Amino acid sequence: MSVERFETGPRMSQVVVHGNTVYLAGVVANKAAGKSVTEQTQDILSIIDGHLAKAGTDKSKLLSATIYITDMKTFPEMNAAWDGWVSAGNTPARATVEAKLAAPQYNVEIMVVAAK
Repeated sequence: MSVERFETGPRMSQVVVHGNTVYLAGVVANKAAGKSVTEQTQDILSIIDGHLAKAGTDKSKLLSATIYITDMKTFPEMNAAWDGWVSAGNTPARATVEAKLAAPQYNVEIMVVAAK
């Protein structure tokens, strides 16, 4: 089975496609870094849409999601953005974890796996 990689750097690839499965690395906000959890989550989900499209799939085919947030008090705020984005009836298996992230301007990071 072939392996395709997109946005590959020396440390990681942002997207890896193996067979009919698409793996995304953790995505953090680009435009909304340092802004509210809602804005960061919306920015991240927009980036995820772009990565999935590049790999030939979309959010309706999500299999799993892991969400990292820096403070569980922001869980409802993140969920509101997520709920407005996720494909109704096609929700993935999901976990949300409180964790320190790579840089202080990031309050949310999301990793997903999708089918093609």
